[in-house]
Amino acid sequence: MELWEVVARESIRDLVARYNANGDAGRFAQVIELFAADAVMELSDRSYVGLDQIVTIFTGAKDTIRGGAAPSYVRHSTATHQIDLHDDASATGRMYFTVISSIGLDHWGRYIDRYVVVDGAWKFSHRRVIVDGYSPGSIFQS
Repeated sequence: MELWEVVARESIRDLVARYNANGDAGRFAQVIELFAADAVMELSDRSYVGLDQIVTIFTGAKDTIRGGAAPSYVRHSTATHQIDLHDDASATGRMYFTVISSIGLDHWGRYIDRYVVVDGAWKFSHRRVIVDGYSPGSIFQS
C-alpha cells in the first residue's frame, strides 16, 4: 500500500467521525463543511441536493423527533467501514451505523458513501442513509 492510500483512508475515517461527532453535538455548520458543494444526501423519503438542501436535514431534525422534545443525547456509532479507493481523489465506502438516544438503542442501518477531494480535503459527494430498523419507542421514527 502506498503512502497516499494510507493518508486517504485515514482522512476518510476522520471525515466520518467528524460527521457523527458534530451532528450529535448539534454543530451543523461543521457538518455541512464536510460535504462537497454539489453533494447529494439520500434518505428514504427523498434526495437533498447541494448544501442549502442538505443542511435542512439537520436543522429540521427537531421536527422529526417524536414528542417534539430534543433528546438529552444522541450518539451515532459506525462499524465495519469498508473503503474502496478509486484514485487519489475519489473513493466509495459503506458501513453500519447505530444510534443511541435517551431510550437506548434507537435505530440502526447503513451508510453508502461516495467521497471526493475538494481543495485538498476529503468530502462527501453522496451519502445514502438506509435505516434497517427502529426500537419500540424510537424518538426518530415518525
